[in-house]
Amino acid sequence: MPDRPTAPELIEAVFEFLSGELLPTLDDHRMKFRTLVAMNALAIARRELEADTEWPSEEELCELARRIRAGDVDEDLHARLKEHVAAKLRISNPAYLEKYR
Repeated sequence: MPDRPTAPELIEAVFEFLSGELLPTLDDHRMKFRTLVAMNALAIARRELEADTEWPSEEELCELARRIRAGDVDEDLHARLKEHVAAKLRISNPAYLEKYR
């Protein structure tokens, strides 16, 4: 068991500082934007740490790409690709995924 604070706890603490204390004080639009980018990066890192996803290996992804290029796209492959993209979106941008479900 890792020491406390854990990585997710550290990420949450920094996120809360940025959103609750820093962001409301910023008048500079560039600094507001950069703070929002940092908050987004922290949110992605938090979701990635919390994800319980088994990612395909590089070799598996290369094999999928080879099959697609060869026109060998059956229902199983299509379903695997959809789930792979959905898993990535659940981490990078879950709102986008929900918008198109």
